[in-house]
Amino acid sequence: MFKWYRSISLIIRIACGIVIGALLAVLVPQWGFLGILGELFIGALKAIAPLMVFFIIMSALAQYETGTKNHFSTVIVLYMAATLIAALTAVAASYLFPVTIVLPKGTHVGSGIPKGLGPVIQNLLVNAVGNPLKAITNANYLSILFWSLLFGVTLRKTGPNIRHSVKEISDTIASVAQFIIQFAPFGIVGLVFNAVSETGFAGIIRYGQLVVLLVGTMAFVYLGVYAFMTWVMTGQNPYPLVLWTLKVSGIPAFFTRSSAVNIPINMQASADLGLDESSYSVSIPLGGSANSGGAAVTITVMTLAAAHTLGIAVSFPLAFILCLLTAVSATGASGIAGGSLLLIPMAASLFGISNDIAIEVVGVGFIIGVIQDSVETAVNSASDLLFTAVAEYHDEKKAGRPVDIAAAVHAANQKRH
Repeated sequence: MFKWYRSISLIIRIACGIVIGALLAVLVPQWGFLGILGELFIGALKAIAPLMVFFIIMSALAQYETGTKNHFSTVIVLYMAATLIAALTAVAASYLFPVTIVLPKGTHVGSGIPKGLGPVIQNLLVNAVGNPLKAITNANYLSILFWSLLFGVTLRKTGPNIRHSVKEISDTIASVAQFIIQFAPFGIVGLVFNAVSETGFAGIIRYGQLVVLLVGTMAFVYLGVYAFMTWVMTGQNPYPLVLWTLKVSGIPAFFTRSSAVNIPINMQASADLGLDESSYSVSIPLGGSANSGGAAVTITVMTLAAAHTLGIAVSFPLAFILCLLTAVSATGASGIAGGSLLLIPMAASLFGISNDIAIEVVGVGFIIGVIQDSVETAVNSASDLLFTAVAEYHDEKKAGRPVDIAAAVHAANQKRH
């Protein structure tokens, strides 16, 4: 039975969960016990998220090896810059089009909300060096981020067996998180039931506004920001390559919702473009975790939506700190379905938002995840291919061997046909 259940696309299952939850809320609003499904799902996520965040960041840093030749260093710079710029773009979009959301259990502004940048930085530093075991137990994401970075950098000096063991532990925890996510449709039935029965369809409409903001920002990032970066790096019309990578890599990733599953597609596309195999054979798999512009948009927009809902005024310096945290923590998130949503509590903690409320925001994220996660994965995976190509074209241009991008794309199309 479970095998049959998993054979159905998670997108379809979640869509069914949304419809069923809404219908039950309209037809039998007195069935309040259905809300426990959402509480169980949220509780499981709350339990696994801190541990998962700690290990995926630590493992991603531990596996990174310096000294790679060819175009790899340029790709890494592009990955890092793109993720940070995507987060900054999301902040700008959230300022221009502020969105509030109806959370399943309602919210209130607690006394821990920071009043200025000074207390925020002080709390940031104090919380960052907290006991790592207590940090995981208490979901202190700032401390989790600090210790995972420190352990990850230190592990790079150890032997390959130890690093491999850490990766296996990280993969195991990620698998457990994936197992929990398989039950998202049932949790969403409870979350949607509560949202509709308690707030009516007004709350669902606000979710729609959030989807529009997320998708619109991601589209602007890929078609505008990434295209501009491509033009700056190559000096040529970026859109033949931008649109081709979106078609070849983004469309499959939209439906699979997995950057890892899309790696073979990106590898073949890189070969079709005639790129250096010694570079793309490393940069494409690494991009599955290190290049997370779509995840950065999700984390930033959702976190600021929570802040707007709570009435928290977000200054630009504080928003910039959020972008830095998001860019670092998003590493590793794009390789896991729904992984970016599980990083929201860490980002929300920067504003003094409690873990309980942040996990409710995660629940909202899963409700809209049918669209959000698909578009996010498409942006992440397509940009892996895009920046791998851009890095090589940039380096070839510097060496006096410029590549005609339009011709390279045309030749790649001929090979694929």
